[in-house]
Amino acid sequence: MQRIILSVATALLISCTGENSSQDKQQSVENNIQSSSSAKKPHILFISIDDFRPELASYNSGIAVTPNIDEIAHNGVRFLNAHAQQAICGPSRASTMTGLRPDTLGVTHNYVKFRHKLKDVKTIPQHFMDNGYVATHVGKIFHHGDKDADVSWNYPAAYDKISHIKKPSRYALQSNMDLQTKQRKEMFAKYGEQAKFGLGSGPAFEKAEVADTAYEDGYNTELAIATLKELLAKKDDKPIFFGFGMNKPHLPWVAPKKYWDLYDPAQIELSAQTEGPKGGAAMGLHASFEMRTFSNVPNAGPIPDDLAVELKHSYLASVSYIDAQIGKIMQAFEEAGVLDNTIVMLWSDHGYHLGEMGIWGKASNYDIATRVPLILSTPDMTKSQKGSVSEALVELVDMYPTLSELAGLDVPSHLEGLSLVPLLTQPDLPWKQAAFSQFPSPALREWGAFPLRKGMRETYFGPLIENVESRIQNQQGDKWDRELFEHHLMGYSMRTQQHRLVAWKDTRDVTKVPLFVELFDHHTDPNETVNIAAQHPKVVANLLQQLNAGWNNNKVQLN
Repeated sequence: MQRIILSVATALLISCTGENSSQDKQQSVENNIQSSSSAKKPHILFISIDDFRPELASYNSGIAVTPNIDEIAHNGVRFLNAHAQQAICGPSRASTMTGLRPDTLGVTHNYVKFRHKLKDVKTIPQHFMDNGYVATHVGKIFHHGDKDADVSWNYPAAYDKISHIKKPSRYALQSNMDLQTKQRKEMFAKYGEQAKFGLGSGPAFEKAEVADTAYEDGYNTELAIATLKELLAKKDDKPIFFGFGMNKPHLPWVAPKKYWDLYDPAQIELSAQTEGPKGGAAMGLHASFEMRTFSNVPNAGPIPDDLAVELKHSYLASVSYIDAQIGKIMQAFEEAGVLDNTIVMLWSDHGYHLGEMGIWGKASNYDIATRVPLILSTPDMTKSQKGSVSEALVELVDMYPTLSELAGLDVPSHLEGLSLVPLLTQPDLPWKQAAFSQFPSPALREWGAFPLRKGMRETYFGPLIENVESRIQNQQGDKWDRELFEHHLMGYSMRTQQHRLVAWKDTRDVTKVPLFVELFDHHTDPNETVNIAAQHPKVVANLLQQLNAGWNNNKVQLN
């Protein structure tokens, strides 16, 4: 398979004005890094959040109650235009943790190990371990089933210190545990092996009068605090790379009742954007497959408004729940006396549709799915730097070189991102011309981005698949080919300050003209409601040329 974007620390990435001025700024930054690198190595607190779109007051978005994340933002730099490389857990996390894009790794769905192609690729914690760090993690950092435990971490979580706390199940209420068991049995009886790929869940949400530790993230927070205390008690003076991964707000949206009570359902607004983009790609949106695996969600048809409010309420409650856990780990670092020497990086693996464009879930090439929160604070930030905002186009692959540079480590040569360090002192510095994302035909993929298994058509998803397949055939005409659209079609997305371009290409030969192109103007249409590609052929041609040029430009440095 050829790659459409070979490397982008990267192509078309930097557009700077005033060469001498930029050189001076960069030299100043480098001098600061050099002076700090001789000091004691900083600890790293690497906070990963699953399925978390920028539903934050600090991002001027939504009604989510997140005082602890907002406090981190108040003491750091917020990147308002940060994008994931693929809006699904496995590929996004593999890309982030290796600093390589999905096509480079050959990881574009959840069912492949990220070392299957590049066996010796060095991950972020590996790099820090090689430079004297103790690396440990609690919760979801890598994708489930591909945690790289034997290679990327060198200190185990302190499970023995919290043996008095019961390890949680998926649900806290016995009635929902029983319902999930019943649903699973029914799905296996009806559909056989296909059911093991996610069919037969309990409800999509749960509100229970329980302690935070009754759910996974609360339990993991206590585990993280115990692990931190154990590490610091050793007094070996080694710097720590601490991965702290929140599983929520991944489905199901379960949280203690007190977090639900932070919201008035009457104040929860539903998206008015109930349809996909006018003239958009028929293969660009899915039928909310993952959401429809849950027992209280219709197997077909629209999500009723009353249920939609409950779903969004449960998402918000889950967000406030994990915010509280993040507050606890921050407090633990502070009480241990190490927060003043800790770099904090908070990020999400991708965004999420909460009814926008008529779908519920991740897995698209649109802004709502690729855009993520990304917040960074460092111990030596000045008062003027704290709370600053950058609207520069940045990407999750940029985190690896950024953390390396901030810690005074060499930046590995294989990385395809660009260090964000200059933006910490100059948030408005001219920066990348584009951020890149990709997703294989969402309409004809399972919710892990895997090509449709034969069994999927034999389940209750069959009519949904037939419906979307019919729409694709009507739109694409003689271009339709099931093998192509299910297995080889990739949407390559390029986000500039003004536009989003999505080029749908055959990965067997990406040099060919795209089968379909989408173009959205964020100056006039920030919600990407109308595909204007046909009306602006010159813009499309220019952006396609830039997208394809990304191929051959391996490194672009600041001028």
